[in-house]
Amino acid sequence: MITQDKSKYEEELNQSITYLENLGYSNIKADIEGYETPKSYLKKGSKIAVTPDIVAEKEGRKHIFDLSLKSQKPRLLKSKWLFLNTLSQIKSYRFRIITKKGHYKFTNETIGDINLDTVKLIKI
Repeated sequence: MITQDKSKYEEELNQSITYLENLGYSNIKADIEGYETPKSYLKKGSKIAVTPDIVAEKEGRKHIFDLSLKSQKPRLLKSKWLFLNTLSQIKSYRFRIITKKGHYKFTNETIGDINLDTVKLIKI
């Protein structure tokens, strides 16, 4: 999710963290109060920072998760996902998108628009 939507969807982020903990993920870092903030990446030539929503480890491999919830600025979300997917491929991480009921259509359309069909979708 983008920075403007963080406070609006705080409950969904907490539910996602709980879900990942139940699946056995450890060393969870999240962009929310009470957790260590994941590493942010600055876009070169501007002041835009990209921070993954959740970063966790499982079986020695790092996973990057981003929440997909309806947004007023899908263009920012698309560029964030493309960046996180590229970063994951370079560093041999796993990139996953988490969505919940009521947001499936938005998520599938957004993924289709940017050809990220290889990214796994986690439905809560």
